[in-house]
This record gives sequence, C-alpha cells and structure tokens, in this order.
Amino acid sequence: MKGFIIAGAVATLAAGAAAQAGAWAQCGGQNWSGATTCVSGHTCVFVNQWYSQCQPGAAPQPTTLATSTTRAATTSAASTPTLAPGKFKWFGTNQAGGEFGEKTYPGVWGTHFIFPDNNAIRTLINQGYNTFRVGFAMERLAQNGLTNSLDAGYLRNFTDSINFITNAGAYAVLDPHNYGRYFGNIITNTADFQTFWRNLATQFVNNPRVIFDTNNEYHTMSQDLVLQLNQAAINGIRAAGAKEQYIWVEGNSWSGAWTWNVTNTNLVALTDPENKIIYQMHQYLDSDGSGTAPACVNAQIGVQRVVGATAWLRANNKKGILGEFAGGPNDVCKQAVRGLLDHLKANSDVWQGALWWAGGPWWGDYMFSFEPPSGTGYVNYNNILREYI
Repeated sequence: MKGFIIAGAVATLAAGAAAQAGAWAQCGGQNWSGATTCVSGHTCVFVNQWYSQCQPGAAPQPTTLATSTTRAATTSAASTPTLAPGKFKWFGTNQAGGEFGEKTYPGVWGTHFIFPDNNAIRTLINQGYNTFRVGFAMERLAQNGLTNSLDAGYLRNFTDSINFITNAGAYAVLDPHNYGRYFGNIITNTADFQTFWRNLATQFVNNPRVIFDTNNEYHTMSQDLVLQLNQAAINGIRAAGAKEQYIWVEGNSWSGAWTWNVTNTNLVALTDPENKIIYQMHQYLDSDGSGTAPACVNAQIGVQRVVGATAWLRANNKKGILGEFAGGPNDVCKQAVRGLLDHLKANSDVWQGALWWAGGPWWGDYMFSFEPPSGTGYVNYNNILREYI
C-alpha cells in the first residue's frame, strides 16, 4: 500500500486501435472498443463478461456479451462460455500491523505495532485461504544496522505468527514493508542487505511453507539498484541454506503491474540456483492506482491494468503473483475485481495467485479491511473471493 507516484497509465491498451489484437491481448468485453479479431494462429476466446483474449490454438467461442451485470452471459446452452481452466497456487490476504508505527522505533508491541490475530487467520484458513503476507519493519528486527543481530523480542512475536500460519498448513510470506529503505533512507549497500537476508532466512531455513519477499514496493530509486537489491536478497537467502522456499521479488515504481513491462524489464536478469523466483506485482483500481480511493475507474480496469504484465511474464517464461489488490465497497469495483481475478485465473500458467490488501486487527473501518467478521472488505468481498479458492 502506498501514496502512488505514476509514470503514466501505460496499461490503457494502445492495442485497442489496431486492426487485429496480438497474442494474448484483449479482443472483446463489455464496452470494449478495440480489435475483436486476432492475429494469425490465435482465436478470440471468451473469458468473462468484461474480457475476451487472443489465445493460441483455441476453438472459436462467442464474444458477444449479455447486458446483465451478473456473471451469466448467453441465452443458449450451445453458446454458453466457460472460464478458461486454471487454479491458483497461492490465494489469501496481506496481514498488516507489524510495520505500523513507522515513526516510532523500536516501539512497543500492542501499542505501536501488532501482529495478526490468530483467530482471524484460523477463520480465513477454514474458508480455504492458504497464503498470508505478514508485514514487519526492518528497523525493529535489525535495530542498529542491517548487519546486526536480530532483536530477540520482535523476532519472537513475528515468528510466533509465522509458525501459527504454517503449522495450520498455510503459507506465510515474510514481508519487510520498507519500500527499499531503512530508517527512511534508500538502501544502497547491497552487501549489508544480503547479510540481513541471510540472518533472517537462517531463522526459517527448515520451514518449507515460508516464502521470502525481498522488500515491499521499491520506488523512486535507481532501476539497477532495485535489480541488485533483489539479487542480494536471493543470494543471502540461499547462502543461509534455505533451498526449498520460494522468493518473491518486487519491482520499482511501487511494484505496479500496470507499469511493470516498461519499468522493471531488467529484473528478467535475476537468477536463483533453486529456480524459485516469483515476480510480485501490486495493482489498485482507482484513478491513480494508489489504492487510496473507493471508486474504481470502470468495470474493466482490473483486466486493463494487468494485461501488459501478463504478456511480459509469458514472453519471458516467468511466474508472477499479484501480491496486493483491492476494490472499494461498490458494484463497479466488484465487477472490476471479478474481471481481474478471472483474467489471472485464465492465465494461471503465468499468474500463481493473488492476495487481498489487507487484513489485520487494527484497521477499524478502513475501506479494504479484510478482518473477519466485520471488516468492510471482508463483508463486501469474502463471498466473491471465495469463488476463486
């Protein structure tokens, strides 16, 4: 989550003006005004009410849409479309709180910061959610320098939360929610960053259900430095002996999916001896993509903002995860979120899943709160999200 800086609405689909849509591009959907036929070897395949896609080797399917806002689309059984096959590996929520109180370090547990409520986690796991991205502050874990030993008290509280999640059979993502910074300053010493990650990964080396997230939302920093910091984290994690765990790398420009294919192209050079890199992107659906307003641009904006990233992942033979997404409590956003998730699921060869922003016990009436039983996001979206489990 962030206060967003935008390079431009790159994902607004310039391809719409082309005579034919390219491979994996959009070719139909409610209010779609672009190309409705595909380049040779591809067919326009109905995915959902808001999105059809040029897929290779697919049998022709209708792209006409019902005017209803429900998910049922056509009137005859012969032409009823079905969603493209796919299954998410990871689907769940972010869990915010450990990074709260960012102006007060180290702070006091229960006063300045908090970790997830185990009862809320259990409720979500019982409903089928299997992945929880748990935020923490590097300044609390390594209090006097990135290479220093980890603070025992903060580490204990954090580890207790992680172990509760993984002992219940779910995945726990370790999320340093630092934006590529430490005490507010851009991290430039990649050796120190590597040491931090070696120290942290050592604590979880024997837990295969842990996932390492290199850092939340790098932004307004050197693109080469973002590459080097991600690689340093990978190197530190593997040097700790953590071989089984996946590593989620993040990009510059707040790790936005809608700018990924023009901003973070150099991250294709990242290497991992265990070949378990997952490219984590974030995407919000309000006008500036910051996730600070309840209104979504339109019902198609979810798909429109990730198609470029989908193409980038497939072209580079990479796997991705939508590590943050959300929508406001209104019908337009609900349609946009469904369209987004349908697109990810239809392209599950490259998209491994998605995590809602966010759960956590201190959200109160925050518009995206996914804290059961009464969080605004939970009340409005739990039934929708459970369709994708």
